[in-house]
Amino acid sequence: MTEFLDIKGGRIAYDVTGEGPLIVLSHGIGDRRQVFRFMVPELARAGLRVAAADMRGHGESSMGDWKSISRTDVAGDLVALIRHLGDGPAVIVGHSLSGGAATIAAATAPDLVSGIVEVGPFTRQVQYSLSGLLRIRRYRRGVLLMAGVQLLHSLNMWMRYLDLAYPEKPADYAAYMTALRAKLSEPGRMAEFLKTMKTSPADAGAALPRISCPALVIMGTEDPDWADPQAEAHGIVAAMPAGLGTVAMIKGGGHYIQAQCPDEVAALATSFLQQRVLA
Repeated sequence: MTEFLDIKGGRIAYDVTGEGPLIVLSHGIGDRRQVFRFMVPELARAGLRVAAADMRGHGESSMGDWKSISRTDVAGDLVALIRHLGDGPAVIVGHSLSGGAATIAAATAPDLVSGIVEVGPFTRQVQYSLSGLLRIRRYRRGVLLMAGVQLLHSLNMWMRYLDLAYPEKPADYAAYMTALRAKLSEPGRMAEFLKTMKTSPADAGAALPRISCPALVIMGTEDPDWADPQAEAHGIVAAMPAGLGTVAMIKGGGHYIQAQCPDEVAALATSFLQQRVLA
């Protein structure tokens, strides 16, 4: 059941499943909280209270009132949600832009964030690889499609990017994408989505050295957003204080491994929480 949290500037939609230690799930740009639809029951069965939130301007969250949708903005929304639910500290699982938001939340509210799991995260300033663009087709296509989304404001190019970013499709992929296209076709939704592209990961990168909780970075080896996803994951961990971060790679995974490989991602997140956070 969808619930809403009113905060300055609008309201955030979320739902809660299960009982136990709190884990908050936050999706990436141009998506909605249902991208975690396969992971939520797995995490709840593992004895966790799972809160999945729609990013500001996305899904069922309000739109039109948000001046920006940056990692710092989303971090503040997630911290507000943890405070509202009252079961903190919590582990935050952040995908893509929300991976950077999880970092900022951990750095700015250490009393409310006990661990972070970054899934395909954009947490550092993007460095494009010229050799990668020349050599690696998935990376070249991903960069070109995202440039088209940003420059042409093209929903069709976004849907083509998503098709690339899921090297293997979930059984309900067609239905999910039909529903997502309908959501992004609502008046004003595409404009909200495009606000995310006016922000930089620099705020999250600056926060990496300031975190004090354990962190797990999960990447798919076929993520089209990086020429070398494993190197990006290790670069994020290297910027954290020594000993806090670890990397897990999912072979054949794209950018949306939480939906493409939900059992693996849920198992990694659960093991991380049990061994590094609750131990």
